[in-house]
Amino acid sequence: MTEYKIALVGFGGVNRALAQLIAERNARWKTELGFTLKIVGVTDLFLGSLIGREGLDAGVLARLPAVKGAFAQLPGGSAEAQNAAVIKDSGADIIAEATFTNPVDGEPATSFCRWALENGQHVVTTNKGPIALHGPELKALALRHDVGFEYEGAVMSGTPVIRLAKQTLAGSELSGFEGILNGTSNYVLTRMEGGLGFAEAVREAQVLGYAEADPTADVEGHDVRLKVVILANELLGAKLTVSDVSCNGISALDLADIEQARADGARWKLIGAATRHADGSVSASVEPRLLGNDHPLAGISGATNAVSFNSELLGAVTVSGPGAGRMETAFALLSDIIAIHRRVAHH
Repeated sequence: MTEYKIALVGFGGVNRALAQLIAERNARWKTELGFTLKIVGVTDLFLGSLIGREGLDAGVLARLPAVKGAFAQLPGGSAEAQNAAVIKDSGADIIAEATFTNPVDGEPATSFCRWALENGQHVVTTNKGPIALHGPELKALALRHDVGFEYEGAVMSGTPVIRLAKQTLAGSELSGFEGILNGTSNYVLTRMEGGLGFAEAVREAQVLGYAEADPTADVEGHDVRLKVVILANELLGAKLTVSDVSCNGISALDLADIEQARADGARWKLIGAATRHADGSVSASVEPRLLGNDHPLAGISGATNAVSFNSELLGAVTVSGPGAGRMETAFALLSDIIAIHRRVAHH
């Protein structure tokens, strides 16, 4: 049985949920997965930081009040975030990075990943920024230091689209994909079909926690664009940058558009898509599309995400599931740790 020491960088909903899972299920993982996890460090810009090489109580961490400087309440804790120290000095085998996404330069998350990889530590992250903006560099760094770098949760939270396409659909000759990759925008469109105006639907999404105070990244397609870059580069062998993907959101749609679509037997969806052409080039876009009711993505409602892979041998293969949620995204981190464990065992 293997015990992995893990440090948590960022302690919002996702890594807090991972700590909760460790507290509740570590003993079961020992039997079912062949490993356990021991938290040896945690750092967060708001809460502070804490290092415990002999192991920290995951249950205590999961229950810690979300108040500024809260880690200072615990023995040895500090009200200040000590990101470099927790990554480099905690003795962690695995760094779980779950900080906010910066769509401009991917910082500071990219630096956190880079420090860990250079330090010979495995990295699991749910962060779109480092993968979409600096993926090739970070993957090369992981290869150079012979460590794992996994990011399944960066696209559809706990729904395993990257690993599914790479492993289960290997050999099917993928030629492209189209997906509903943002739960907020899909929820807004669904509620507009129920008669709400755009602004009212966005406010409802904010109340329910689907949309941020500033919903621009969701409703204007910026979040989806990062995910399209990740999927196109990972699955289609593209080398796209964010600027290569045309992007239009849903804010220009009104109730008249929604009603006309209904009359025509169709639904509006914000679609992120990429296609590999005969010459090997890949084009990609994010835009509202009118989908006929027989389209595999037309029936996806609410905050659910889905992606339909186009393959030469199987045709369209569609997978749907939660694209957000603290526990769902924490599961993505766990699935990445399982992949690393299998990699270590194979070695």
